[in-house]
Amino acid sequence: MTVRVLVVEDEATAAQAHAAYVARVDGFAVAAVARSAAEAARALSREQIDLVLLDMHLPDGHGLGLVRGMRAAGHLCDVIAVTSARDADVVRQAVAHGVVLYLLKPFTFPTFRAKLEQYAAYRASLTSGREVAQEEVDGLLGSLRSPSAGSVPKGMSAETLRDVTQAVRAADAGVSATEVAERVGASRVTVRRYLEHLADTGRLDRAPRYGGTGRPEVEYRWRG
Repeated sequence: MTVRVLVVEDEATAAQAHAAYVARVDGFAVAAVARSAAEAARALSREQIDLVLLDMHLPDGHGLGLVRGMRAAGHLCDVIAVTSARDADVVRQAVAHGVVLYLLKPFTFPTFRAKLEQYAAYRASLTSGREVAQEEVDGLLGSLRSPSAGSVPKGMSAETLRDVTQAVRAADAGVSATEVAERVGASRVTVRRYLEHLADTGRLDRAPRYGGTGRPEVEYRWRG
């Protein structure tokens, strides 16, 4: 069964992009696009919605306020936060209000698709009208909370990816592969693979660094 999606995003270009992304994922279809909490509430009242892709920053209120209103009105559809809101308290409240997944901007289509596929697998496992064992419940909830398959490319370590990410985020300015390698205790060649992966997936900006002799060095800077 096709999952009918409501895209809630106030920025026009982002709303169009998210809707286009949804259309590219098998098993999902856009039911409506809303640019505000009021528009989203109206769409929920007139459309059959299975999943809401929700930005937290809306022109007429916070996304969590919309979720509270949805629940009060009896709308039990699932919610995936698609937002730049990184505050830990917002994340905690989102989980408390039943937001099943949290996708931080900026992201690439492969990351977006992986989240929807992760949600689809969870949804497909919940067949109505049957009882489930404890192990099944644990597995279902764990699948939503764990990183999606493919988030760490083959041949890469999640721990090293985390260390490289933290090193770039902690830097006051752009850093080179050599500089990051010194901070994480890995070889420059290894670190450069991780930096290029982070840049390819939209989490880092890269630019040439001039000033020395010979070829310019590439430096990386955390995006956002």
